[in-house]
Amino acid sequence: MDTPHSDLEALRRLLADLSLRVQNIERKLGIETGQAVAPPISAPPPLSATGHAVPERRISQAPSTAPTPAAAPSQSRSRSPNQADLENRIGSHWLNRIGIFAMLIGIAYFLKFAFENNWIGPAARVAIGLVAGIAIIFWSEAFRSKGYATFSCSLKAVGIGAMYLSLWAAFQLYSLIPGAVAFAMMFAVTVATAAVAWVEDAELLGAFALAGGFATPFLLSTGENRELALFAYVLVLDLGTLALVLIKPWRRLLVMSFAGTLVLYLGWQTRFYVHDELAPTLTFATLFFLVFALASLVARQEKERAASSRSLPLLAFANAAVYFLDAYVIFGESDRGSMAWFTLALAALYISLGFLVRKRAANDSQTLYYLHLAIALAFLTVAVPIRLDAHWVTIGWFVESGILLWLGDRLHFDLLNVFALGALILGVARLLFVDNFHTAQLIFNMRMVTYAVAVAVLGGVAFYAYKRHDDTARSIAAAAVIAINLLILSAVAYEISDYYGRQFALISPPFARWSHRVGIEWRRVEIERDFTYSALGMAYGAILMIVGFARRSAFVRWQALVLMAITIIKVFIYDVSELDRGYRVVSFVVLGALLLAISFAYQRDWLKLSTSRRAEGSGSA
Repeated sequence: MDTPHSDLEALRRLLADLSLRVQNIERKLGIETGQAVAPPISAPPPLSATGHAVPERRISQAPSTAPTPAAAPSQSRSRSPNQADLENRIGSHWLNRIGIFAMLIGIAYFLKFAFENNWIGPAARVAIGLVAGIAIIFWSEAFRSKGYATFSCSLKAVGIGAMYLSLWAAFQLYSLIPGAVAFAMMFAVTVATAAVAWVEDAELLGAFALAGGFATPFLLSTGENRELALFAYVLVLDLGTLALVLIKPWRRLLVMSFAGTLVLYLGWQTRFYVHDELAPTLTFATLFFLVFALASLVARQEKERAASSRSLPLLAFANAAVYFLDAYVIFGESDRGSMAWFTLALAALYISLGFLVRKRAANDSQTLYYLHLAIALAFLTVAVPIRLDAHWVTIGWFVESGILLWLGDRLHFDLLNVFALGALILGVARLLFVDNFHTAQLIFNMRMVTYAVAVAVLGGVAFYAYKRHDDTARSIAAAAVIAINLLILSAVAYEISDYYGRQFALISPPFARWSHRVGIEWRRVEIERDFTYSALGMAYGAILMIVGFARRSAFVRWQALVLMAITIIKVFIYDVSELDRGYRVVSFVVLGALLLAISFAYQRDWLKLSTSRRAEGSGSA
């Protein structure tokens, strides 16, 4: 009865002893097995005649399998994960793609050599190419079933490429089949490839299908203008891509489809477009635009790769820009009124799309929402100079800024405030550096109206900014107040310049400029003009100082002091040498009286500045 058990015990002891011997040999040779060596299997203790276990000291005292210092060098020589990942990508992806390319080139050279030596007839050549392509595709399924999906896709790419090249040769080189048949067969290959990509869940095959689909018009081109057929085919490809990304998270295919559409469209337009084809061309351009504009609403979310999350924002921006620029090239200059309404319609469309995108649960919906609003506001800003001319552009930007500012405050939406400031900066820059007004009368003219609109909008900026309590808003409010004062001074200075410019024109015809009488009159007008500029600085400085005292605003009072300093420099340096004695006296007397009055107000301490300083000093002490 004890014999089977004794045999089993001996076998286990032998296995444990062999394991120890193998481990000791590996340790002495410094061999790295790549995985931890399992500890030797301890044989169960032998059983006594009564069935109880008998302790076996030799087996229980087997040496441990802890790693020894001999294994350390092999560990230090192991590669980092990044190096291994790079090597894996090069070996499994890039070498694979280069191999596909090399294989196709080799096949092409072989066929060329065979064709040149008339080994094979034209029909047989095409048939061999088609059969070989189909065979390679079926052969690739054997690798996919064994888990080599990437290599299987590579073989399919070779087979698909062979089929496209064979059909191209059948039509272009040998004229074996008509163009319609070649097109139908290439389209069938494209559809079949897309179907296989969907079934096998292979994004790479989907990219192959798109590449072949957009290459078909180039492969079958005859140099003739077939706009309707070409654009209808491209539209089918775009709709197919949209349907594919509706069920698969393959957003990058949208970018690829957009690029292919753009290349074919621009290639046709630069070669064949004439004004008589405006209606069908603009119709197809609009359909292409709408397909890719709707992509943000239907594309599935892909969480695996960050690159895919950038696909939709990039596509939305590029689609809007390309469509607008194409429409502007087609009819923008010839019909600016229609182009302006067209731009406003685009703005309304992107506002609607933005709010529809916001309802999505995707993680990137907020980014797309803000991007769509930004595109809409950009179209609103661009529509102004398209529809309006000269100073009306400036007024339009100011009005847009005011509307956006009001909406941003009502909706508590800071992005609208940012765009309002952008439009305001554009308006101020154009007003100061671009607009050239030719006024027929003083004060009541379009220049004063434009400046008044600018001051009103800046006043709104300051008002809404002061309502907030953060530092950024207060800085914006301060900048707006300074801009208001500069614009008011600039507007009044322009009116002064125009008034005296007319006086110069009355007293000094060009041919009588240097007569003695004209010289005297000219000098008199110059003196009056220079004195008026000084008076403007003193008067506006006094007004600012009064406002600063009344509102107890140190910020406004500092602006008044700066303006007064500039006026003092002008009076003491320029007026003392250029003005007539009477105007010189008036300048100094008025300036002195104004400075004394301001000094008296500070000395009376009407604002209790000294009290506040003492309180601050005692508090700091």
